[in-house]
Amino acid sequence: MKKIFYLFIIVSVTIITSCSKDKKITPGGDGGGDNTDGPSKTGSTLDLIKDSVFLYAQQTYYWNTSLPTYATFKPRSFSGTSDLDALQTEIDAMTQYSKNPETGKPYEYYTPAPGYAKYSFIDDGSVSGELGGVKGDFGFAPVWISEDDIRVKYVYPGSPADLKGLKRGYQIVGINGRTGSGLTYDNGTNVDFLIKAYSQSNDITLTLKKPDGTTFTAAMSTGSYTVNPVLVTKVIDAGGGKKVGYIAFNSFTADANAVPRLNTAFNTFAGSNITDLVVDLRYNGGGYVSTAEYLSNLIAPASADGSVMFSYNFNQMMTEGKATILKNQKRKDDNGQTYSYFDINYTPSANTIRFSKADVPATLNLSHVFFIVTGSTASASELTINNLIPKMDVKLIGTTSYGKPVGFFDIDINKYQMYIPQFETKNASGNGGYYAGMKPGSTTYPGKLANDDVTKDFGDPAEGLFAYAINYVKNGTFAISGTRIQSANQLKTFSVDQSREVGIQVEGKKFRGMILNDPKAKK
Repeated sequence: MKKIFYLFIIVSVTIITSCSKDKKITPGGDGGGDNTDGPSKTGSTLDLIKDSVFLYAQQTYYWNTSLPTYATFKPRSFSGTSDLDALQTEIDAMTQYSKNPETGKPYEYYTPAPGYAKYSFIDDGSVSGELGGVKGDFGFAPVWISEDDIRVKYVYPGSPADLKGLKRGYQIVGINGRTGSGLTYDNGTNVDFLIKAYSQSNDITLTLKKPDGTTFTAAMSTGSYTVNPVLVTKVIDAGGGKKVGYIAFNSFTADANAVPRLNTAFNTFAGSNITDLVVDLRYNGGGYVSTAEYLSNLIAPASADGSVMFSYNFNQMMTEGKATILKNQKRKDDNGQTYSYFDINYTPSANTIRFSKADVPATLNLSHVFFIVTGSTASASELTINNLIPKMDVKLIGTTSYGKPVGFFDIDINKYQMYIPQFETKNASGNGGYYAGMKPGSTTYPGKLANDDVTKDFGDPAEGLFAYAINYVKNGTFAISGTRIQSANQLKTFSVDQSREVGIQVEGKKFRGMILNDPKAKK
């Protein structure tokens, strides 16, 4: 969807639109006095952006009724090391008012860093580029699997890390000259060092140990590359006429990027007559809802065709068509027609999505679908799982997922894009609300609770979590006799819950979300 970036001016003043993100904001006002009962008509560009952040939340935030008044919140009072940091500080504070009655904590309570927003953030446009299929980083991610053992957990093909020979499972024994106790997990200085080194720097030098015990050094710089979200596709013969399809899907990138690659994988599965499917979403933080819909259609049985997949649920102000601030958010549809987000019908009846098997090239006849999940599995990944639970036999393997049943669309404010939850999704059974995550092996999510095994590559039948799925297909149980995955488990000193939390923590501010990128229901 092409965007027209707008210049925000508070509602009572004429709206100016522009294709440029670099113009200044014209001061506006809502009829209130200077920071008393509403925004001032004067102020710096940053002041007006801060006002805009809060005013959009007042009308579109899913928990908007929990927010205080403008005068109480004082948007212009927030500061930071940069303009973007100041805006994120404001958003973090804004999200702590909505309380989940089940926990007594904010819905956006972020366990690794209380006081920070779990879901909401503001961005300089990097996320839209990344989900469009182009990234500009090193192309790998690390994780501690024990206090003294850091591993490469994935590498994107064609990325700088891939070109330097990094592979999943390689042990990282040196980072920018730092070794030994300087790389021990400490929930503090060493964690911050690792996050900054791989996700906030333009250059990095790693010393890595291969499975054969040899080491090598890889010095690399960040670079632009096209993301292939399908990391691995395999078909495993499980014997007795059973075949297991496996796909490691790492990001719900835009349709143009993801759909052709998904089609290739599922056409292979259909041609191989697989009986069971394993979808590895263990590090998939989400992305576009339209891609989640497409993957759900690929996996769903023919009997699901035409039935409810899920529904969007917006706040009351949006549902009743009173979120007038959305008139400022101008867009163009695929036919080149201009509309605004205010023109969308946000009622549940107009936002119920149905399965459509005609939209996908292959239909599988599956006995089971297994989803491999961890604390890094979020949002659009969880949406896909939730969509399919009422329609087929779904089992989860791994650690408890991130817990993000809410999503958003992008709000353009000057040169920034703000993402705050505007909707919650519920499946055909009316179930959602998995704020604590989806726990494998629980009553709601049958399966196997187990640690991630980062010592083996994706799709390796000996990899711990995949091995559980194969064993279930063969024997109807997750229990594995003998020592098949014992060597991997011996390396892990973290409990299952600790492993989950460490994985989330090390990812820092990685994007996690489901973005409504194709609103269909117009008023």
